[in-house]
Amino acid sequence: MGEVYISGTGRYVPENIVTNDDLAKIVDTSDEWISSRSGIKERRITSGENTSDLAVKAAKNALENAGVSAEKVDLIIVATVTPDMFTPATACLVQSKLGAKKAAAFDINAACTGFIYGISVGTQFIKTGVYNHVLVIGAETLSKIVNWQDRSTCVLFGDGAGAVLLSSSKVRGVGSILIAADGEKGEVLQSHALPINNPYAPDNIEHPGHNHIVMDGREVFKFATSVMAESVEEILKRENLTMDDIQYVIPHQANVRIIDYAAKKLSADPSKFYVNLDKYGNTSSASIPIALDEINRKGLLSNGDKLIIVGFGGGLTNGAAFLQWQK
Repeated sequence: MGEVYISGTGRYVPENIVTNDDLAKIVDTSDEWISSRSGIKERRITSGENTSDLAVKAAKNALENAGVSAEKVDLIIVATVTPDMFTPATACLVQSKLGAKKAAAFDINAACTGFIYGISVGTQFIKTGVYNHVLVIGAETLSKIVNWQDRSTCVLFGDGAGAVLLSSSKVRGVGSILIAADGEKGEVLQSHALPINNPYAPDNIEHPGHNHIVMDGREVFKFATSVMAESVEEILKRENLTMDDIQYVIPHQANVRIIDYAAKKLSADPSKFYVNLDKYGNTSSASIPIALDEINRKGLLSNGDKLIIVGFGGGLTNGAAFLQWQK
């Protein structure tokens, strides 16, 4: 079996910046209330661009960073909970807009862990020799499903996209990957779809009548603080490494308290955990690739650096992966 590495990274966020003070004009909240509970100061909210538009721009940046043309992409995986439509898949829309004519394309939904799930799937296609270049994109327009009257949730989320190009290699770049789910806890973070409505269904089928994000924040916090540290520990065990060997942990950017708790539980230097949620909020499946591209573009990575990406999300899902940076 061959090896896999990240040959390019890219990100795109809408230009429209919405600060905590801006939100205080539409819901009963304040900058102090939001930032003290989450670490978020602002987020990007689309002024009209849909999920596929954000995904395409992030993908173009990743391909340019890799020096690979769209025509050479074999597969496009888009991780999203906010697709443009039920069908065609957002990945198919991206394929068309990119001109990646020979690429297969499909979406996956593992909520905020979706990007790591996408890395897992894409890596297998390359390791087994099926494909050479797989584009993995996390893209969300969460503003479509946020309840803008619910101050407990609307302050947390933002829109954006991040992408990586996975490529075949003789040098190991993507190592151990962990993905997991606990479907019994799925009700603590939900966004409903269409109700059952057909001539053969009874009239008394209950449906909430909306597709807004509904979250039990306390239960999500309990799950996240548990699985974040456990997932990192499992990756370290599989790779026979310690936290001292890791240059950066790139966590899902949901809440700074969760990240701080995980660092403390791992007895790790908090500075190893890269945090940018103050600028973008929680962008779900896009948060990890946005952060990874930001680190890359800042020149913070050297050849051979060891990284761990780790996340959790609705489902409930969680995952982590070991990366050894190759330039």
